[in-house]
Amino acid sequence: MTEPPEPGPARRVNGVALDDTAKRIIEVLQEDGRLSYAAIGKTVGLSEAAVRQRVQRLLEAGVVQVVGVTDPMTLGFHRQAMIGVRTTGDLNAAADAVSDLPGVEYVVITAGSFDLLVEVVAEDDARLLEILADIRAVDTVESTETFLYLKLRKQTYAWGTR
Repeated sequence: MTEPPEPGPARRVNGVALDDTAKRIIEVLQEDGRLSYAAIGKTVGLSEAAVRQRVQRLLEAGVVQVVGVTDPMTLGFHRQAMIGVRTTGDLNAAADAVSDLPGVEYVVITAGSFDLLVEVVAEDDARLLEILADIRAVDTVESTETFLYLKLRKQTYAWGTR
């Protein structure tokens, strides 16, 4: 378990106050998203009902998602790759267009050699080639470079809150 955060001013994100209690709830969910509201309540000092309301507000505001994280290879997705993308024109429009493509799981706008980093998950090489063709078909995509994943060694989402 991590230490309780130092008290600080609450900031608002999408209409939800991220006070110290909300941050602690998020941290607890990052450690184990399967905990009951009662167990979370014991940890943060709230009732089960209060935790349920707070978590619901965090979910509705898009501050958190509670999902089951898998290793795609164990589920039959044998090709994962990070694709570096260079674009021309409106970077946000390119990121939006690539984000809408099936098989694209993660898109970030970056600084450096690539404008976008795009993570894709595919059943096999043929599907990966289809996804690559779809990315390259976006008007503002200038070039791509593909980095195949050979084995997943670490995947965590418990970076805490600020």
